[in-house]
Amino acid sequence: MNEVRIGIVGIGNMGSVHAKNIVDGKIQGLKLTAVCDIDAHKRTWAKENLGEEIALFTDYKEMIKSGYIDAVLIATPHYIHPNIAIYGFSKGLHVLTEKPAGVYTKQVEAMNAAAKEAGTVFGVVYNQRTNPLYKALKKLIDEGKLGELKRCVWIITNWYRTQAYYDSGSWRATWAGEGGGVLINQCPHNLDLWQWLFGMPSKVTGFTAIGKYHHIEVEDDVTAYAEYDNGATAVFITTTGECPGTNRLEISGDRGKAVIEEGVLKFYELEQGEREYCFTSQEGFGSPKMNVHNVEGEGIETGHNGILQNFTNAILYGEKLIAPGKEAIRGLTISNAIHLSSWLGQSVELPINADLYLEKLQEKIADSKVKPEVTSKISDLQGTYNSRWDVR
Repeated sequence: MNEVRIGIVGIGNMGSVHAKNIVDGKIQGLKLTAVCDIDAHKRTWAKENLGEEIALFTDYKEMIKSGYIDAVLIATPHYIHPNIAIYGFSKGLHVLTEKPAGVYTKQVEAMNAAAKEAGTVFGVVYNQRTNPLYKALKKLIDEGKLGELKRCVWIITNWYRTQAYYDSGSWRATWAGEGGGVLINQCPHNLDLWQWLFGMPSKVTGFTAIGKYHHIEVEDDVTAYAEYDNGATAVFITTTGECPGTNRLEISGDRGKAVIEEGVLKFYELEQGEREYCFTSQEGFGSPKMNVHNVEGEGIETGHNGILQNFTNAILYGEKLIAPGKEAIRGLTISNAIHLSSWLGQSVELPINADLYLEKLQEKIADSKVKPEVTSKISDLQGTYNSRWDVR
């Protein structure tokens, strides 16, 4: 095989952008041969913008069985990601899914099992792993430059969204249609990076505010506190209701701290480990000598196209995946833990009780008010990237 034929399920916000980039030849070795969407308007858009030779489907199973594709890219509402992926694996296809892979961990466990049985490539679109600054920070941590990790604080409040955004789809911001708010829609990238850089916590305490800033039934404001087995802690703060927002990630360790803010990575390097200095210094108010470095990231930001190219290369050449699907369960576990803790009003230990989470989620779904079908009046939702997709 010297070319991967791919089909896309869902030609909405992200699916249309991926489709255009593939058709425009931005992903070497990847060819778009089919798309699937239940919305006739979106299929018309696909026919007019992607070329007459692209096969159009209304049923993802028919597309997967058609013989037109070797791989499927899933860009539908969250709940049906697992159904499409598992069916794709059952037919021997490679699968790339938009984030989140699923809404609850039991879904992703089933996806991972199906991928393992199929023996095909399973990737997830965690495009922020391609950010040179996050890559440079991970390298600092992996090389032990920060020493033993102590604390992670992430204030990520520049996910601002208007009411028009939430009104642009009947499934948006409902328990039945989306399975959550800012945690499940905007923050999967950040939750993935949190665990990718700092590791998985052992206990989480979450506080979520429902419709604090918007007319929605899910959370749009979150504060979470996490604990680790080695005594480290983490704080995560996010919202879609603050403007101007902040994006500041600070990770502290025994040998210093690293901060990413305003597109800059600073490393505050201690010449002597803090723990050693604490118990050997004879000064009551002293502190270890410190050097401050501006750390440059390597390469350029490749974003979504970088993930698509990596996925293609993994199929054709066995390249290691940047974001393997099997890792998608980690950030989702943290997300589910924050929700569950908030619902129960108490801390929860990881791994969470997946059955209890699903039980509580089903209660919310039962009371959910899925909105009538709507036609978006937003002009920037289909076919082109804009600043909301920039790595934050």
